[in-house]
Amino acid sequence: MRVRIQLLATITLALLPLTAPAQVVAPLSFGVKSTATPPLIPEATGEALANELSGSLAKRNIEYITRLHRMRASKAFRTAAEFVAERARAYGLEEVKIHEIPADGHTMYGTQKSRPGWDADFAELWEVKSDGGKVTPVSRIASFDDEPVILAEDSDSADVTAQLVDVAVGGADADYAGKEVKGKIVLISGPLTDAAPLAIDKYGAKGMLSDMPNQVTAWWKEDQSLIRWGHLDAFEKRRTFAFMLNQTQAHGLSERLAQGEHILLHAVVRAARHAAAYNPVTALIRGTDRKSEEIVFSCHLDHQRPGANDNASGCAMNLEIGRTIAKLIADGRIPRPSRSIRFVWPCEVECTMALFNYESELRSHFKAVIHPDMVGGNQNTKAVFHVADSPLSLPTFINDVGRAMGSFVSVESEEFAAGRGGKYPLNSVEGGKEPLLAQFTEFQMGSDNELYTEGSYRIPAIYLQDWPDRYIHTNLDVAANMDATKLQRAAFIGAASALFLANMRSSDVPALWTVMQSGALRRAALVLERRPKLSPADAASYTREYLAQEHAVFESISGFAAIPDSVRRSADTFFARLTEMLSPASTREKPAADATPVYSRNPAISGPTIVMGYDYLIENLHGAPAPRLLAFQGARGTGADYAYEVLNFVDGKRTTKKIRDMVSAEFGPVDMSVVAEYFKALETAGMVKAAK
Repeated sequence: MRVRIQLLATITLALLPLTAPAQVVAPLSFGVKSTATPPLIPEATGEALANELSGSLAKRNIEYITRLHRMRASKAFRTAAEFVAERARAYGLEEVKIHEIPADGHTMYGTQKSRPGWDADFAELWEVKSDGGKVTPVSRIASFDDEPVILAEDSDSADVTAQLVDVAVGGADADYAGKEVKGKIVLISGPLTDAAPLAIDKYGAKGMLSDMPNQVTAWWKEDQSLIRWGHLDAFEKRRTFAFMLNQTQAHGLSERLAQGEHILLHAVVRAARHAAAYNPVTALIRGTDRKSEEIVFSCHLDHQRPGANDNASGCAMNLEIGRTIAKLIADGRIPRPSRSIRFVWPCEVECTMALFNYESELRSHFKAVIHPDMVGGNQNTKAVFHVADSPLSLPTFINDVGRAMGSFVSVESEEFAAGRGGKYPLNSVEGGKEPLLAQFTEFQMGSDNELYTEGSYRIPAIYLQDWPDRYIHTNLDVAANMDATKLQRAAFIGAASALFLANMRSSDVPALWTVMQSGALRRAALVLERRPKLSPADAASYTREYLAQEHAVFESISGFAAIPDSVRRSADTFFARLTEMLSPASTREKPAADATPVYSRNPAISGPTIVMGYDYLIENLHGAPAPRLLAFQGARGTGADYAYEVLNFVDGKRTTKKIRDMVSAEFGPVDMSVVAEYFKALETAGMVKAAK
């Protein structure tokens, strides 16, 4: 961190004469004395938001939502949707609608094959004993009524009494060597989707128990009482079931089996996959002169009970923002926004894909999105709050807006926590007083944000999220672990960002440009940090891509407001000085001639290659080997990151090498042959074609 601060200070001094006097937004929160002036929005608007937003009310809504086991296209999801719709109407939002979109396991929405609905009515797992053919209960191990998370999603009905067999991880043939599992229930410690083809299909087991832990963090496996939300494959024809156990339970059973004990279990499940409907909820705060353009608040309403931080928190945050803005308008404390503000409460990814494709006219109005997914975790969860950018394939000034709002709230919360006051502490009476200490990051995949920013849709996003969270996808992701203060602060960041974007006009561009210059300098510091680790060729292409990106970010303003001539002149001078500093004319080399293939996207297939529970690319390679890029690990990205962005960069003009250089600038160098092979796979799957 110290190196980055030093670099940023050096760049700032080098370019200082270019920066016009204007409001300064601190890029780092620690040790900065707050000016208590919200960036970009009128102070009266900031004060109105701060005085009206309530983290406590948001937490009340979380407490209700977490009572429901909100599987996609299920009865409980519908109940949650009806609750959200009722609250939205009560809060004064307009055009509140629960959509009905087929979810049948067959219908395609872009690259997303709709998964069928899944409902469970009952599930219990008992240890029993058999005496003379009579089976009697010994102890109940798991109950759906007590904790719905104990039943893996997409389990089928069953009534099975069978011996338990330990097959370790369960994902390799070696795990079954010398073990008779046909007609029995297997105990595994790995993913259900890896074990099912072997345990159920090949070796004939009736069902599975798993204690697979949740996502890896520094606290992984520490809490032996956690029960992870498990998943079977919604599209498989096999009929089976799986119960999820905590590690204490599973280890106890494993030890007893290792000592030679026979364990007889009775599993009863009443559940089914069935044709149903996705039920995303939408609502509106109508704009005025630009009402056909919409700033969107997204989230996702599904997940296991309780699912508090993931993602009842984001749903409740959006309800609270809707309530607050609607009330402030009704009370005359802020004007009705120029652009409309749209709210969307879908199930994660698949409902959004369905909405984008089934109701494409609705999507056509979307200008930008703010997507909160996990925004309330208190200190028990070990959560760290992040504000993340849109990807490099979608250059946008909106990244700097999100960072400016997040930095302001972070600074103010630190001033408050340090006892130095802080005009905007945004402290809930039911919440903590700790500083927000927000982290500001480059693009991160992880939720519906990656659909909005995908190359088919190109809707810039501000992504608000907690990570890590040691209770994610478990029985302990409970409302008690939500911090009302953090919810209130996240809501302020979101609401302030949305109101700026909804009202943005040419007169706002000078102040925005000042904020953007700070962002450009921060990104230049990253270039200087990273270049020494690259080959000369990669360092040169990285610099070129950075400079081109900054120009594109500046031009993105024109999609929201006209750029004044004075700001254009300032930008020309700024970019000339920045270019000379990072790439002096005396050292610049003209890029070599590039004859690598150019591809264009198939407009009939929209969306990323991998969506929720369905891999469009692999499905359409028809058994051909997966391209190497999917398993690649770069300096700052996984294979999934690279694959996502390579497709996004396709525009019918860029060459394969150009796209390789762009994705290398974003995530770190990748070999040209790996990218070329990936394009061949995309072409085989029909997602791209050679451009004419």
